[in-house]
Amino acid sequence: MTYCLGIINQSGLVIAADSRTNAGVDYISTYQKLFDFSYPGDRVILVCTSGNLSITQGVMTLLRKDLKTQEESNLHTLPSLYEIARYIGNKIRIIHDQDKQWLKQDGIDFKCSILLGGQIKGEEPQLYLIYSQGNFIQATPETPFLQIGETKYGKPILDRTLTYQTPLEAAAKCALLSIDSTMKSNISVGPPISMVMYEVDTFTVRHRLQLRLRDPYLAKIRNLWEASLKQAFDHMPNLEWEHYREEILEDISTDD
Repeated sequence: MTYCLGIINQSGLVIAADSRTNAGVDYISTYQKLFDFSYPGDRVILVCTSGNLSITQGVMTLLRKDLKTQEESNLHTLPSLYEIARYIGNKIRIIHDQDKQWLKQDGIDFKCSILLGGQIKGEEPQLYLIYSQGNFIQATPETPFLQIGETKYGKPILDRTLTYQTPLEAAAKCALLSIDSTMKSNISVGPPISMVMYEVDTFTVRHRLQLRLRDPYLAKIRNLWEASLKQAFDHMPNLEWEHYREEILEDISTDD
């Protein structure tokens, strides 16, 4: 399992991913999940992968092959992010057609999902989630984030804090806390954490980082977040047991 997320707003994009892959509790490995296919000055293309590792690695190999052999349709020639999302979806179908029968007969899950984010000159930044079947959806101002992998633990903070107007630096901080919350609750998600922040209309990635297990900033933000949550919890009012007890007694007497 893994966890990747993308956030889009009026100022740009944030994309982040963990690096852990597991095939059971006794086999845990680290693999890159965030890939940069940008062509500086013309387009920024960022891709995150989740799901069956052999499928996603096969898709990444096909994308690189088309770039290397300068195929007519590749990540650097297609004129829009929408067409790139369709192109990647077709690559997923190709790998599925080759491998699905053999994986299925051994009961191996061959599903995968891919996040695609970036900007091409002449367009606004865009963020897509490409499903295992090759179809996809796009993030919108009303829903400015997309997740793949182990999504449930990191979603509440995104739901409660993010809007399309959230400053880009704050969105990056929110993404990191979302991944850290997931790591806290699920051992199949873990560092190194890779993160990219892209500023609209710059057509180059200026901000990227990788946080390892004992990174001082990762430890600092985790401790501060836990302390802040505990402080907020301590300030929550206690349940008004007597108030509701009186209401229940009143309802009972009314029924009589």
